[in-house]
Amino acid sequence: MTLYYRPIAQTDPARPAAALPLAGTWAWFTHVEELARGRAPRVIPADAVPSEELACLTTPRTPIAGLTLDLPRIMGILNLTPDSFSDGGEFNNPEAAMAQVRRMLEEGAHILDLGGESTRPGAQEVPVEEEIARTAPVIAAVRAAGIDTPISIDTRKAPVARAALAAGAQLINDVSAFSFDLDMQGLAADTGAPVCLMHAQGLPDTMQDNPNYSDALLDVYDSLETSVAAAEAAGIPREKILVDPGIGFGKRDPHNLALIGRISLFHALGCPILLGVSRKASIGRIGNIPDPHDRGPASAAIGLWALGQGVQMLRVHDTQVHRQMIALWRAAAEGKA
Repeated sequence: MTLYYRPIAQTDPARPAAALPLAGTWAWFTHVEELARGRAPRVIPADAVPSEELACLTTPRTPIAGLTLDLPRIMGILNLTPDSFSDGGEFNNPEAAMAQVRRMLEEGAHILDLGGESTRPGAQEVPVEEEIARTAPVIAAVRAAGIDTPISIDTRKAPVARAALAAGAQLINDVSAFSFDLDMQGLAADTGAPVCLMHAQGLPDTMQDNPNYSDALLDVYDSLETSVAAAEAAGIPREKILVDPGIGFGKRDPHNLALIGRISLFHALGCPILLGVSRKASIGRIGNIPDPHDRGPASAAIGLWALGQGVQMLRVHDTQVHRQMIALWRAAAEGKA
């Protein structure tokens, strides 16, 4: 029977002396939830966890793209597309894109995530040349403007990632976890670029037709564990890998909530965690918020839960709302302004 160990994360200022640090973050734990398929979860003391698994939960994560992960990090989304679900067409000209870059940085983004292909449910694939034309010139313009903030390229395709890295991007964010284009592994290994591996069930055009899991939390964990192992085998060190459970990518609301509610399980992979829920349809359904542009506060509410679980990076549209949330959350936790 395979056992999984989910740290029961806490952030209370009254921290017991025996509490263990959670992945070098602001969170700590004294107990874990031991999970297994076909059996009810049980809570056990942290010192009952096997040493190798405990090391994965406690070891501080290496900085990614120059960003330390001992503080919450905001990844600002810049969709250079005409058809993204919440902001398609808003920033797909150079002037609007640069204005949005400056706005997100002023509002507190620590890293920018640029994408030239929508991967919303039902989206169609964009030709490589078009995706490069949408993204690489904007990255080059950001660097030409003297902006040295880390940039992530959101793509499934090695030629697009290669062009973005040449233009000044530092991180590859692949929603297919390298399953769409097998050349991605070699590119990341050869360039030394850090990567984000996201779980998705199916391709964007069909992924919401009939997503199916025997246990959404453990199935997604196993899939990401396999993806991380494959990346390591290809020469990508684990310390250069972020993982993302892929909320909304081949998942219904019960699947999404199962992942978010126990997201601290993914610390057991020994990688930092990125969460992207910003403005997604599930937030609209659960919060009764039809317009994606109105979902910033609700997105931040999920982000606040995730920070309490030690999630190191939030991928967001509404940078100012999330910066405010993090600032107030940290002030409350530390008891000082």
